Amino acid sequence: MARRSSAVTRTLEPDAVHRSRLVHQVVNKVMLDGKKSTAEGIVYDALAILAEKTGGDPVEQLEESIKALTPQLEVRSRRVGGATYQVPVEVPARRSRTLAIRWLVEASRSRRERSMASRLANELIEAQKQQGGAYKKKDDIFRMAQANKAFAHYRW
Repeated sequence: MARRSSAVTRTLEPDAVHRSRLVHQVVNKVMLDGKKSTAEGIVYDALAILAEKTGGDPVEQLEESIKALTPQLEVRSRRVGGATYQVPVEVPARRSRTLAIRWLVEASRSRRERSMASRLANELIEAQKQQGGAYKKKDDIFRMAQANKAFAHYRW
């Protein structure tokens, strides 16, 4: 069965305040119901908290946290003769970054702090220390890939 043409990748414009594409991507992921200005407020507040707590450049801190959350391997389901195997595959750079941001925002939402900005900031700080929900997610995926190394020859 032939697949359709691949989706067109649109380039993201850098955000207004920090001139960073990564910040813009995080804003878009935090955004709910098209409320971009609210999402921007949350992310900028989180970056301000991050800068205050770490004493460094907030965008560099964000990049460092995302780098800590970026997966190298993931498992994909592959059917071979009636059995479904979890096959470990390397993650393309674009997808790995997207996954890292997705896990970061999901883990932040499930935290118990007062504001979303403080949740996001604390999750970013924990990611740098290799702790927190998002890092745990990355680690679980990596462990699963390691456990299924035996099926690596089913890669396609």
